[in-house]
Amino acid sequence: MVNNTSSTHRPFDPRSKWAELSQAERSAAYDNNAAVKNSPALIAERNEASSRLRGTLKSHLDLPYGERANNKIDLYLAAKPDAPCLMFVHGGYWQRNSRELFAMLVEGVAAHGWSVAIPGYSLAPEVSLTDIVAEIPRALDWLAAHGESYGIAGPVVLSGWSAGAHLVAMALDHPRVHAGLAISGVYDLAPIRDTGLNNALKLTDEEIATLSPLRLPVTPKRLDIAYGSNELPALVMDSINLHEKRATAQAPGKLIPVAGADHFTILEALRRPDGVLVEAALRLLD
Repeated sequence: MVNNTSSTHRPFDPRSKWAELSQAERSAAYDNNAAVKNSPALIAERNEASSRLRGTLKSHLDLPYGERANNKIDLYLAAKPDAPCLMFVHGGYWQRNSRELFAMLVEGVAAHGWSVAIPGYSLAPEVSLTDIVAEIPRALDWLAAHGESYGIAGPVVLSGWSAGAHLVAMALDHPRVHAGLAISGVYDLAPIRDTGLNNALKLTDEEIATLSPLRLPVTPKRLDIAYGSNELPALVMDSINLHEKRATAQAPGKLIPVAGADHFTILEALRRPDGVLVEAALRLLD
């Protein structure tokens, strides 16, 4: 079923007057850390919780799926090998963070008997965004070839947050993926080139054309798209626009506004066993 988004709240999108904005204003349109005043405390709590949990859950850690240093994957195992698996791709604007910092998310779906896989990936500026996008299918290839031997044989829901949501949209067509859940993503890269984020990314015209989900043909597989109601307008509009593009193409998927959530607190909805994004992940197997 495809949601009707005609009543969706549309914030004023600063990109509608992009040419009039200064460099600083353009960068601010995508600066989640500055927009969320208590983001340092939220990030510190996330990192501490992940550090505490990572070594206590039933897991296989630091398994290499590729040649580069960050091409490793952590597997957190359910009791049953045929249980569904959530593969979660972290965010950080393709240039920050690592898989270890998101182990706190395991508990949400694990409470419902799921496994979780968290791959790392290379970061800009050491590699290009083209290289980064290619690594998530490589991690899925590895899971398809080796997951069963580690106890993961069930359907895979591919999820990701922020830059990870973009990578989910780009890898949705992988045969190992049953469905996707993209959270707080950026789906058009063109404005990113006009911000300070591009100092590391150095986006090319070709990358903007071929790595922007909003500029690509729709993958017909189900993709639910979530965003926080208190997020930056540019991210909210990218989520709404991608959902509407997919709805026009009759691709399945829901648009999920998470009331009161900002770019960081939205992860609580995937972290808590009763969170709305945990419920969304469970419904993706219906």
